[in-house]
Amino acid sequence: MKIIETGIEGLFVIEPKVFADARGHFFESYNKEKFYQIGITFEFVQDNQSLSNAGVVRGLHFQRPPHAQGKLVRVVKGAVLDVAVDIRKGSPTYGKFFAHELTEENFNIMWIPPGFAHGFKTLRDHTLFQYKCTDTYHPESEGAIRWNDPQIGIDWGLENPILSAKDQIAPLFKDFESPFVYGENC
Repeated sequence: MKIIETGIEGLFVIEPKVFADARGHFFESYNKEKFYQIGITFEFVQDNQSLSNAGVVRGLHFQRPPHAQGKLVRVVKGAVLDVAVDIRKGSPTYGKFFAHELTEENFNIMWIPPGFAHGFKTLRDHTLFQYKCTDTYHPESEGAIRWNDPQIGIDWGLENPILSAKDQIAPLFKDFESPFVYGENC
């Protein structure tokens, strides 16, 4: 397994070792011991999966403490532009984002620790996206930041994505008060 640094502390891309032959391929998408060795020591308690067509944007979502979630995300089928925004107050990269293409062909996995808002844009129809979470879903703890916030400046590559009603009215970053403090609760 290869670890790719993102320039944002705690956030990284994982390239698993893929074994391919005439039958197809095999790889470990999660191995507790190996992930502990690279610093992912959280317990995963919930797995989620979504199916989306091209042009859908989901996010930017997070859960507030004490139900903050770390996420281990990957694409099973299709492709996404996956985005994580550092929302840890006091972090040297507060408000900065990292974007990476996750596809069924590159097998990449992204680790998004607590203290980040997360979202993705689907690049192909019938994209199957899977993520492991370090806490269960708590509706009273959910939060969001506007997907196209001008201060964050993510280039999604489209003007009129398919969005949920909640994502259409999420607050702007300038109006957001982060519940995360760098080095404390994430």
